[in-house]
Amino acid sequence: MLNSEIVTEAEMSAVQIPGGNAVVLPAASRIYITQMLGNSITAATDVGLVRISRNQAIAGGVLPPDAEESTQVEGDRDSPLEQRVWQVLSDIYDPEIPVDIVNLGLVYSVEVVPQQDGTSCVHVRMTLTAPGCGMGPHLMAEAEANIAALPGVGEVQVEFVWDPPWNQNMMSEEARMQLGML
Repeated sequence: MLNSEIVTEAEMSAVQIPGGNAVVLPAASRIYITQMLGNSITAATDVGLVRISRNQAIAGGVLPPDAEESTQVEGDRDSPLEQRVWQVLSDIYDPEIPVDIVNLGLVYSVEVVPQQDGTSCVHVRMTLTAPGCGMGPHLMAEAEANIAALPGVGEVQVEFVWDPPWNQNMMSEEARMQLGML
């Protein structure tokens, strides 16, 4: 399926990369899948490069109906919540670079604050590779949804920060090796 052309069976919603504009791919669209990581697919289409959610890919016949999400929402219930938050964040991939946002160095901090009702408020500080990246709101929404789905989370706050500005030195050694930078 990866690096292959597929014809969609039904209409699908997608997001143009890097602009972040919503588009609709009609049924019988030819798409060329370039990346399948986390819960999204990056594909070349007649409207350019797009990001397709796993659910939309299933609805459009790109993935089989039994294709499971890769995010383990339950995770290890015995693990501290902060660790589970980092885990779900590491399952969100940059749509153009085959590296997750944690190893890319885009997540600066995760703070878990217990609340009186027994749940926790999770505050994440993150950045983007470039301030004008149109994919920012989509990455933020995916982070919020993945964190909110964790047991014990009552509130999620994802904040974009620009200081310090992101640079390639913020990537993990694993990411630099994957990208051929080491």
